[in-house]
Amino acid sequence: MELEHQVNTWEGYVDWRNRPALRGRQGGMLAAFFVLVVEVLENLAFLANASNLVLYLSEYMHFSPSKSANSVTNFMGTAFLLALLGGFLSDAFFTTYQVYLTSAVVEFLGLVILTVQAHSPSLKPPKCDPATPDIPCQEVHGGKAAMLFLGLYLVALGVGGIKGSLPAHGAEQFDENTLQGRKQRSTFFNYFVFSLSCGGLIAVTLVVWIEDNKGWEWGFGISTLAIFLSIPVFLAGSSFYRNKIPCGSPLTTIFKVLLAATLNTCICITRSPSNAITSMSTSPSSPTPTRKEADEANSKTMESIETPTKSLKFLNRAVINKPVHTALKCTVQNIEDVKIVLKILPIFACTIMLNCCLAQLSTFSVQQAATMDTKLGALKVPPASLPIFPVVFIMILAPVYDHFLIPFARKVTRTEMGITHLQRIGIGLFLSIISMAVAALVEVERKRVVSDSGLIDSENTPLPITFFWIALQYLFLGSADLFTLAGLLEFFFTEAPISMRSLATSLSFASLAMGYYLSSAIVSIVNSVTGHGKHNPWLSGSNLNRYHLERFYWLIKRRKKMFG
Repeated sequence: MELEHQVNTWEGYVDWRNRPALRGRQGGMLAAFFVLVVEVLENLAFLANASNLVLYLSEYMHFSPSKSANSVTNFMGTAFLLALLGGFLSDAFFTTYQVYLTSAVVEFLGLVILTVQAHSPSLKPPKCDPATPDIPCQEVHGGKAAMLFLGLYLVALGVGGIKGSLPAHGAEQFDENTLQGRKQRSTFFNYFVFSLSCGGLIAVTLVVWIEDNKGWEWGFGISTLAIFLSIPVFLAGSSFYRNKIPCGSPLTTIFKVLLAATLNTCICITRSPSNAITSMSTSPSSPTPTRKEADEANSKTMESIETPTKSLKFLNRAVINKPVHTALKCTVQNIEDVKIVLKILPIFACTIMLNCCLAQLSTFSVQQAATMDTKLGALKVPPASLPIFPVVFIMILAPVYDHFLIPFARKVTRTEMGITHLQRIGIGLFLSIISMAVAALVEVERKRVVSDSGLIDSENTPLPITFFWIALQYLFLGSADLFTLAGLLEFFFTEAPISMRSLATSLSFASLAMGYYLSSAIVSIVNSVTGHGKHNPWLSGSNLNRYHLERFYWLIKRRKKMFG
């Protein structure tokens, strides 16, 4: 009876009531479907503000263009970096189910604060006086600034927790021990990016138009409603989810292995590593053991019979000596888990520059479009709606990729995956290089129109050049995002030890964070280096027409080629 119960349950998983998860009832595509719907609502709430936030900060909070851009990249970088916290908590102490619900409530509270501030004129700085254009507008400060950043970073904390838990929660619904389960998991990650795009499509069209034409309180209000609705939708799937039982802190294992290996390096080793490993169980000089002692020794030897692999040999020293302290006792499995984590870090690092390029989608590119002719017939398109181009392209390409390209690649390569994760990531990196080259050429053309039309100092007069020029760089960056993000999510989840999967998956969003932070750092460094003597900094002041964005884009492209 007990054996039958084990066969019918998912080992290591529980349902939402903390009971053993049952095969056939918990897990599978139906459970993952709820996750995909939730992701549409969650990304709608996040991207509706992130895509247009740079204009809100400059027009209503009176930040300069460069300070607005840096504030947005810092906000988004923090949100994505906090995904590591969400992933850590999901692996160590709570289920992904619990972390998502808590994070959604936190994001909801942050959006409520931003909605209240946007609605009340007394909570914003006074409007600029058009009668005195020479007098600079008063930048938000004091308690009003505190309220702004409190709301923004509560949203960032909530977004981080969601990004660190929701992708892993969806991927955990599939049985990786079967071919069908692995294929379904790959499909899930493709459609996870598709769901991101669906939420983004609504955000950069409907919500952005409402923000620009009806007021920001309505935009923030829609985001608040979206994240609020995501909670009951997520709860509706509770009976279908299987939730991985937390395995303890993965960081503890990593630090323990690294510390044990370092300490053992400093100890004079008189035995060979192989003898040291086997001597951890028994000693040749020990007296003949009793049967009970022999059974205990055999059980311990079973855990140590496997020897560490030869890669990253430094870590193998963690088990060659008796530990300095019992808390530093490591198993071969601990060492191999840490090796896997260290091996995937270079992949994480090489995508940072790609995400530095993506940071331009919600900062300087939006500000560029704001200086151009955004009319489409009788309709005036909000500049922040430009991401509709990569979003629509991703929504088309994701199903085509999953249902046509991958099956074709499987037939050609005769492999389970068809296209490897690393090949997919590499395609994305290549496309990001092209996108920055295109962005630089487009900015050269925009500056030529500025010079020819004599509108260099006319900040509020649209240039006689269509905003569709900006769409070119968006298409390449959107394609790069699809290939890289889906590839990274699946790569990290598949390669990581089961006890560290949420944390490893969150590295995909941590890479985004590093890219946004790096973008801010590069802007500051460029202004510092180029602002010496009589020269004006490339990216300083309130007039974007006097910026040297084309040089900035060429610089990013060169750094991307070096580090990608």
